[in-house]
Amino acid sequence: QVQLVESGGGLVQAGGSLRLSCAASRSIFSINPMGWYRQAPGKQRELVATITSGGSTNYADSVKGRFTVSRDNAVNTLSLQMNNLKSEDTAVYYCGKYKDRYRMDELETLGWYDQWGQGTQVTVSS
Repeated sequence: QVQLVESGGGLVQAGGSLRLSCAASRSIFSINPMGWYRQAPGKQRELVATITSGGSTNYADSVKGRFTVSRDNAVNTLSLQMNNLKSEDTAVYYCGKYKDRYRMDELETLGWYDQWGQGTQVTVSS
């Protein structure tokens, strides 16, 4: 089991920035793709961004150009830099570990993530 712990959430005004971090407890982090998802009240958990072990990234259309996902495999940390935040970005943000090291065609599928952190709340005031 890999323990994932998110941090960095908070309250910010629209147009502001936050940087989320996700610390993993084991070195398996450096092998598997990782993802950031978010869940707003009353809504399903949705994809924000993914990153492979080699650093290839993918973003939801709603955050492209504003959010940047990165990872530091040396210290088992995943990050999400969020700029120009909007009220619709308000949600609990979760990092997740993709369960396959080789198959990359399900990175946008929620069910292919087998471990999650506890989440960190991001609230954007307008």
